[in-house]
Amino acid sequence: MVIGAVLGHFFPELAVELKPLGDAFIKLVKMVIGPVIFLTVAGGIAGMSSLSRLGSTTGKALLYFFVVSSFALVIGLVVANVVEPGRGMDVDPATLDSASVSGYVGKAEEQTIVDFLLSIIPDTFAGALTSGQILPVLFIAIIFGVSVASLGESRNRIQTALHDVSESFFKMVSILMKLAPIGAFGAFAFTIGKYGIDSIANLAALIVTFYVTSALFIALVLGAIAKASGFSLWRLLVYLKAEIWLVIGTSSSEAALPALMRKLEEAGCAKPVVGLVVPTGYSFNLDGTNIYMTLAALFIAQATGIELSLHDELLLLLVAVISSKGAAGVTGAGFITLAATLAVVPTVPVAGMALILGIDRFMSECRAVTNFIGNAVATIVVARWEGALDRGALGKALMAR
Repeated sequence: MVIGAVLGHFFPELAVELKPLGDAFIKLVKMVIGPVIFLTVAGGIAGMSSLSRLGSTTGKALLYFFVVSSFALVIGLVVANVVEPGRGMDVDPATLDSASVSGYVGKAEEQTIVDFLLSIIPDTFAGALTSGQILPVLFIAIIFGVSVASLGESRNRIQTALHDVSESFFKMVSILMKLAPIGAFGAFAFTIGKYGIDSIANLAALIVTFYVTSALFIALVLGAIAKASGFSLWRLLVYLKAEIWLVIGTSSSEAALPALMRKLEEAGCAKPVVGLVVPTGYSFNLDGTNIYMTLAALFIAQATGIELSLHDELLLLLVAVISSKGAAGVTGAGFITLAATLAVVPTVPVAGMALILGIDRFMSECRAVTNFIGNAVATIVVARWEGALDRGALGKALMAR
């Protein structure tokens, strides 16, 4: 990442040409995400002694996601009102280049709740594994796992086969992770070469506010949740440091998803819990994206001189609660979700997103890291609630770092 940043700053044209290195690495990881999720979830459910725990785990995970991610939205709203990073910019909305964000708005308009729910059901069984989407894979994995669990003598054979194939895919992940430095180098060089350090300076107030707010959310909110659940957040971050750097380097939390699932299993979280909570969290528990959404929306309003009433801010919060739940943990998803939110709240001009388009890549890194850490904490907490956490293994894993 350091070499990539230096190259991007001094040789931007060459650095931009290195973008395929980062893209190729992310594609390699995404290639195995579907099979890893399917095998982990299906194998875990197949081995459950009681399928009633499936509903219990899912219910508790969704409750946790709703409460914590909604709290993140509120924090972004409060910080924006207190710090007011956009105040004094006095930008005329009519002068903004709305065409630059039209593509994001178009994608956002396609994201209706009905379409989102229907997209969870794949056209074919194999199609779920090739679509690149997480929720369809989770859907077929749950159904397949339940089907295997209801079988007789053949259940154990299928469960063993799922476990063996799963180990093969995790071995493949470990091989691919050796290419992570090359992927991070290419992605980071492209980011600095394409957007430059100057783009950070132009909107430094917003970037600093977002990074500090996210850091405080991780330290105070997630730290308090971790402490209440009997483990140290700091030691967890040290345990996951390689994956965190990978997320920063690639601006994608998906790049570290398979490695996160394996490490959480090694840290004592039961396989069914890891298989259900982590993939679901990647769509429903995006704390960093939520902080960004309300903070960025109010920044745009402040920068364009629009005064939002309490009613406007509550409407923004309500819409964001709904629109944020369908986001995916991939680069740029937060920007599309913000567009979907502003499209429903007419007080804030969607064209104002052009103000922050140039720095979205830098914001994406912070969003991805916060999302990643939030899902790691959520998985351990839900495992503890379900009595599916080996505290000895957790302590050993965290203390070993």
